[in-house]
Amino acid sequence: MRTVIRTAMVRAWWRGWLFSLAGALLALPPLAVALVSAPPGRPAALRVAGFALGFAVVVAVMALPGAARRGCVRLVNGLLTAGVPAPLEPARSPWAGRLRTAAWLLLHLTVGPAVAFLTLLWMFAGVTLPAAWLGDGGDVAVLVGTVPAPHGWRGAWTLPAGALCLVTAGCLAAWGAAALRRPARLLLGHGPAERLADAEERMRTLAVRNRLAQDLHDSIGHTLTSSTIQAAAALELWEQDPEAARRAVSTIEETSRAAMDDLDHVVGILREEPGTARPQATLADLGTLAGQVRAAGASLTLETEGDLARVPATVSREAYRIVQEALTNALKHGTGTGIRVRAAVREGRLRLEVTNPAVAPADPGGLPGRRGHGMAGIEERVGLLRGEMSAGPARDGRWRVDVDLPLRSSP
Repeated sequence: MRTVIRTAMVRAWWRGWLFSLAGALLALPPLAVALVSAPPGRPAALRVAGFALGFAVVVAVMALPGAARRGCVRLVNGLLTAGVPAPLEPARSPWAGRLRTAAWLLLHLTVGPAVAFLTLLWMFAGVTLPAAWLGDGGDVAVLVGTVPAPHGWRGAWTLPAGALCLVTAGCLAAWGAAALRRPARLLLGHGPAERLADAEERMRTLAVRNRLAQDLHDSIGHTLTSSTIQAAAALELWEQDPEAARRAVSTIEETSRAAMDDLDHVVGILREEPGTARPQATLADLGTLAGQVRAAGASLTLETEGDLARVPATVSREAYRIVQEALTNALKHGTGTGIRVRAAVREGRLRLEVTNPAVAPADPGGLPGRRGHGMAGIEERVGLLRGEMSAGPARDGRWRVDVDLPLRSSP
């Protein structure tokens, strides 16, 4: 355990010193410009101002590219293990990230060279003092003058002094890493605008996933219900009417292929695969949907009023899914006969009505008091479009789903 701790400490010291050295190397270009901006012969105040201004301007220019912040984050996480998240530059506030990156670079390029220089100085002293004593002895030059390191027992003090210098160098490297780690998280981490943009993006992603799940439920549920009815019909007609049984099996194949296309489409979107976008069904495809229901052995009457092509695309797509789910419920929980679908456009609104003979007047799922995913999905779509809906037994004993949708969003 102690060996592991010592190894981790040495690794942390070494990485901290490398990070400081990286700051010293990055500081060379702005330092060169700063020296040119403070030529000798000018008053001391002007030279200091010119040096500081030149250094700051070059650091600000270094922070302008978008890759600068990403590079800083990788360097901080790789050497300081600061755990800074990847930058999410919001489009509406691009300069906030650059300003914070410039502030970080200014701090790194100021503290880093100082820590790297002092660490090298103490490491040099820690090696030079014992080396001079082990050699012929003599004086060792330091910043404040010279230090005698005579040969023999009188110079043995250089051994603990050298060890102390090396420990000091390690402590300086560790201090530099600790001093820069917290500012790195504050300056390179996500700002308020980025956190807001990240939260909004997560909400959009969650909404898309929920919508895809509902679309997949509608499509696969409709296909499975239709296929189940067709399979039952094929078994009954297998010996009496082989041709009708073959048609039922062929219908199962067609609907299953369509369901597989929907499944591949949804999975491709979730995996962010290219080329997964395809046209979605709209009210213009109600005839095809009605044909699929009739092919399942149900009797269906489709009535339309007004120009469905003028319905906005979003409303048209959601309306198609609403009718599809209502028909799925009619096939699953009804008798499969006497289904009527009516879609009417008038006075800026879309009216959808699906009725069928009900087997249980208390609930669309045939189970009183229980709500399924399909009806909840219809309510969600209607709510998002700011429409109104009702579902329940009508006076004539039929089950009725009535949806009223505005064609334009109200202010």
